[in-house]
Amino acid sequence: MRRGRVFAAAGLGTVLLSGSLLVATSGDGPEAAQAVQQSPAPGDPLTPEEIARAGEIATATKHQKAGQAELLYVERDDDKDAEQSRRAEAYLYDYAADAVIVRTVDLGAGKVVEEARGRGVQPPPSRREELRAAELLLAHPRLGAGVRQSFRKAAGRELASPSDLALRGLIYSPERGPCATHRCLRLFVRLPNGTFLDTSRIVIDLSAKKVHTLEW
Repeated sequence: MRRGRVFAAAGLGTVLLSGSLLVATSGDGPEAAQAVQQSPAPGDPLTPEEIARAGEIATATKHQKAGQAELLYVERDDDKDAEQSRRAEAYLYDYAADAVIVRTVDLGAGKVVEEARGRGVQPPPSRREELRAAELLLAHPRLGAGVRQSFRKAAGRELASPSDLALRGLIYSPERGPCATHRCLRLFVRLPNGTFLDTSRIVIDLSAKKVHTLEW
């Protein structure tokens, strides 16, 4: 169970949840029987449908306030002590509290059965976070102009949106300063001609919605 590894050094509380969500059930007949026969076993990887469903359950309004938490990714719950059921772990980042949330979803029951929170740990960024970081970079008066100019030279056209850039975000978590507790990214940007922008000194603070330039 990756949750234990991620939170190993972060002192967190775990809460069992009793609320459930309504889940649509399939009808009777041969098609339903075939679906049951083809259902994945507890140890099988999550299907794309299960990943999407787990994310929907974990981010339902009864479990989070709109705009506060970002769904990062979903993986299978590998807890060997758990009951033999299909479970998933949804990793979220709560920007209101600058804390990581892991919600264990019982896919069969259609509900969150466990929640863990921790601070001081930073899972990898989501695609949405990478795009948000690029938006903040482009909005910077000086740095944004430089990115647009470099893109224009490389592509022969204007940059329409951050999606035009090939992005890779890595967590930046120093021991001191705002990024010691905030959600911060080092953003690597590849242009259409294959070259990379020099962003080695740039850090995007997603929590504070600011762009920092490192000094060295």
